[in-house]
Amino acid sequence: MKTIYENEVKSIGAMANTFLEEKMLILFGDGAPQDLKDFCYNIEVVNVEEDIQVGQTLYINNEKFKITSVGDVVQRNLSTLGHITLRFDGSTIPELPGTLYLEDKEVPAIEVGSGIKIVSE
Repeated sequence: MKTIYENEVKSIGAMANTFLEEKMLILFGDGAPQDLKDFCYNIEVVNVEEDIQVGQTLYINNEKFKITSVGDVVQRNLSTLGHITLRFDGSTIPELPGTLYLEDKEVPAIEVGSGIKIVSE
């Protein structure tokens, strides 16, 4: 098992839970525009070690989610802005370029300090 990406939630915007009903959450580094900050889970901007690919696993704390598709700009946006959307709907075709699609499971509870990690197994 190789860790490709690792981070943790630093703060949570007041409206970040807005998209949970749609099985989505938004990650953004410190450069989030003011009008978006309230809707985001704030993380550090850290480099992604390898390509993010279908079949890898995203962990939120100790909960596992298989990656089902990867938008065209996920890799770049995560490394440069800390900004992607996580969508827990099992889509195998990436409809939005900045979205990482994960298996269709309930969105886990995320708090300040929650760990986010992507691994290839």
